[in-house]
Amino acid sequence: MTLPALFDRLQLPVIGSPLFIVSSPDLVIAQCKAGIVGSFPALNARPQSQLDEWLHRITEELAAWDRDHPEAPAAPFAVNQIVHKSNVRLQEDMATCAKWKVPIVITSLGAIPELNDAVHGWGGLTLHDIINDRFARKAIEKGADGIIAVAAGAGGHAGTLSPFALVQEIRQWFDGPLALSGAIANGRAILAAQAMGADLAYVGSPFIATTEANAAEAYKAGIVEGRASDIVYSNLFTGVHGNYLRQSILAAGLDPDNLPEGDLSTMNFGSASAKAWRDIWGSGQGIGAIEAVVPAADYIARLATEYETAKAELKAKARL
Repeated sequence: MTLPALFDRLQLPVIGSPLFIVSSPDLVIAQCKAGIVGSFPALNARPQSQLDEWLHRITEELAAWDRDHPEAPAAPFAVNQIVHKSNVRLQEDMATCAKWKVPIVITSLGAIPELNDAVHGWGGLTLHDIINDRFARKAIEKGADGIIAVAAGAGGHAGTLSPFALVQEIRQWFDGPLALSGAIANGRAILAAQAMGADLAYVGSPFIATTEANAAEAYKAGIVEGRASDIVYSNLFTGVHGNYLRQSILAAGLDPDNLPEGDLSTMNFGSASAKAWRDIWGSGQGIGAIEAVVPAADYIARLATEYETAKAELKAKARL
């Protein structure tokens, strides 16, 4: 499938996924300048008026980069919208996105035709994240341009399906833009996602361990020190199953091996001062590939080198 022209600016087939609290203009701008889609949740901008300031800054800085670097223009950026009745800011945030003609809108927890129509009206593209084939079909039926398949091992709210099974089912009926999420942290994994049938890799947790990330130093250290075995899958913290760092659960006074099922809001929390999202840290299973906190551009350059090396090795094997 040929991707929309919007993606022609990518130096690497990667979308930096929107990370709650962690993704900020600093990280998004660094990602886009380095040649991948940078994104952030609209709800990270607080108060709501700050969203206008963020979009102003991102738009202006990337335009200036393009003027100074015509040989390597910045990749497009994306804003993540939570399409759920609990998000009372959705209409205001969409109006702000319309003002700045945000190139890509990533939707989560619901698909609304009117939202897709609005984004198309200003010339933007919509991608909807899903955890199974049924939700993927609903998203396209309601007007989304593409799909983000969130497979097992992804950080935060993640599905349980193998990426092989999930991409296989979607590609049986959909030939549009498809990104794959789930433990993708090195260049080989990006190429593997494409080999399975995805157009793009959706990479999140590794960017927590970057200098631009708006994350506590202990959180960044947890990503560097963590392995797949340190990830705990639970629905306790938000009512929806997700993947979290074991050490943050321990620090909150809870036993990661004996977490109850259900919603934290209905239970006594282990530590009176701890709060979900702020103190319980989301993470995917791919963090074993992360060895140090580095600038986002350095990590993306590493991904690009690994990706090209993997392609060359694959071609060499094919000649045997």
